[in-house]
Amino acid sequence: MSIKTIKINHIAKMEGHTGFVASILDGDVKRAKLETLEGARLIEGILLGRDYFEVPMITGRICGICPIVHFLTATQAIEQAFKVKVSEQTTIIRKIMELLQIIHSHSLHMFFLSLPDFFGIENDLKFIEKYKKETAAALRIRQFAIDLVEQIGGRVVHPLTIEVGGFKKLPAMIEVQRKMKNYNLILEDASALVEFVSKIKFPDFSRKTEFISLSDKNEYEVLAGDIITSSGQKMTKEEFYKQIKEWHQPFEAVKRVSFNDKPYFLGAFARINNNYKQLNPQAKKTWNELGIKLPSYNTFYNILAQGVEIIHCLEEIKRLLKQLGKIDQKNTKVKILPRAGEGWGAVEAPRGILLDYYKFDKNGKVLDANIITPTAQFLANLEADLMVYLPNVYKMPVSQRRQKIRALIRAYDPCISCATH
Repeated sequence: MSIKTIKINHIAKMEGHTGFVASILDGDVKRAKLETLEGARLIEGILLGRDYFEVPMITGRICGICPIVHFLTATQAIEQAFKVKVSEQTTIIRKIMELLQIIHSHSLHMFFLSLPDFFGIENDLKFIEKYKKETAAALRIRQFAIDLVEQIGGRVVHPLTIEVGGFKKLPAMIEVQRKMKNYNLILEDASALVEFVSKIKFPDFSRKTEFISLSDKNEYEVLAGDIITSSGQKMTKEEFYKQIKEWHQPFEAVKRVSFNDKPYFLGAFARINNNYKQLNPQAKKTWNELGIKLPSYNTFYNILAQGVEIIHCLEEIKRLLKQLGKIDQKNTKVKILPRAGEGWGAVEAPRGILLDYYKFDKNGKVLDANIITPTAQFLANLEADLMVYLPNVYKMPVSQRRQKIRALIRAYDPCISCATH
């Protein structure tokens, strides 16, 4: 018998620290495992006994790349527990903030963290030097989203204005519209980037899996709606929470999650597989031009899906601002009356559904908390993909093999910092 071990001590260009190890026995992959190299921060424990209004401020510190979704998911769960119904204006502005976060996260990951893998370029500075025009486009897209987040949220990282029941402060509509002045240029940039990415020859890879996302028959949902699976199951966020299983592997801070005892995939590629019909017109046209028939199970296409989602989110922001018309500065929030109860929040982070659960006493103090991040949910699916992918690459020279493995891992856009919260 011949046992081969493949080990990568550190995988760069992703949020957090992780390594990879695999064991192959006579050509048969026996193990393919991501080793999360961060300690637990025990956020859920920190929340116990806290007042409800502290919860979003604390969970928002889990991640510096996607703090908005942590604020929104916690807020949504608290509002359900207290039976609070926010205004339509609040819902629209929150949705715009989440769409903006998806744009600036996707533009960072797709272009700067994942794309160089497919050009065989390890050094991002060399990639940027070679593709100056495309780099400038990616930076303009990201800056557009960051500027609007700052205008609405008060600052980019850990926004200040989101709170239970609405917002502490609302932006002036004239300032929001001023940030939109370059919208057409940004939309052109997004289309050009997808065209650039579409020329890549992606690995011929496929492993059938379950795609899970939020869904609404009327729109490409990121903030509310039911949860659906690609096999046709539909459920509320409470039902989904009760059907998934969480477990810890020895010596790891991150949880693993399964649905119906099987791994599943979340994020841009899952959302497009499940909600293609709800894409906005230009995004749908762009996806059609890619020629990828759905369902598709090549998870390398996640970065293409991210590019198409940027286009969709830009279109959606313009639609929502038109629907909003103006911002009613008196309509900042509704009254909050704490009560005993429990609530669930489910919002589409850039990497997939973030799921929060909280239980409160009659004074609004936290009795129980559970935060299930997208990366924790799809880690098992990523490892299952690697089990299938490794036989195609394990005989390659070490440097080439490492590059191929890293490319698949980074295509998922994992956030280990969130997973080890």
